[in-house]
Amino acid sequence: MAEARVAVVTGGASGVGLAVSQRLARAGHRVAVLDLDAGKAASAAEVAFAADIDVADKNSVDRAFSEVRSRLGPTEILVTSAAVSGFVPFEAITADDWHRTLEVNLTGTFHCIQAAIPDMVSAGWGRIVTISSAAGQTGSVRQAHYSASKGGVIALTKTVALEYAAKGITANTIPPFTVDTPMLRAAQEAHLLPGADVITRMIPARRLGTPDEVAAVCVFLCSEEASYVTGQVIGVNGGAVT
Repeated sequence: MAEARVAVVTGGASGVGLAVSQRLARAGHRVAVLDLDAGKAASAAEVAFAADIDVADKNSVDRAFSEVRSRLGPTEILVTSAAVSGFVPFEAITADDWHRTLEVNLTGTFHCIQAAIPDMVSAGWGRIVTISSAAGQTGSVRQAHYSASKGGVIALTKTVALEYAAKGITANTIPPFTVDTPMLRAAQEAHLLPGADVITRMIPARRLGTPDEVAAVCVFLCSEEASYVTGQVIGVNGGAVT
């Protein structure tokens, strides 16, 4: 059986983050979920610890990782899934829209990696998986702010991989295409995205992805078996981006 590790998942109360938290817990890891809604995260997944956090707030992040350290031990696995999205025509994106999206999606990812890295360096072992987006690879209409933030996550992950590969730490990113999550359904109900029948015509696999399919790849990347995989963009997208 694989060694049990301390795993931190941000945005683990729903969608992909929830599926990742559940899979890591089933694999025997001690999982801490950091989310704006920690109560929902604690009830939804069998996790060791859950805490409220705003990843855009560095002090909030540092406090949460300190609490994880005191309750469970040093962070060995980090999965960053916390994110916000939005659909706004380019010329209508406000400065507040732009800054909040980048603060959560990109700067929040930076804060969390920076908080976890010292533990991993001390241990000589670490796994970092960022959940980016196909929008960061291809762009997405009415999502300039979201696409820019996720493209930044991809570049950030590659850089972390290069800097820490020799220290036993891997960093990879998963950019899903369209996954059946509460966030997707909310966008469809608000008529910001078309229905599944339209979306699936853009996907060679002819169906939406599931959170668990993303989580399965994520858990592999967090394993000992993936020790030689770093700096990679691992698409889970049904062939939509190749």
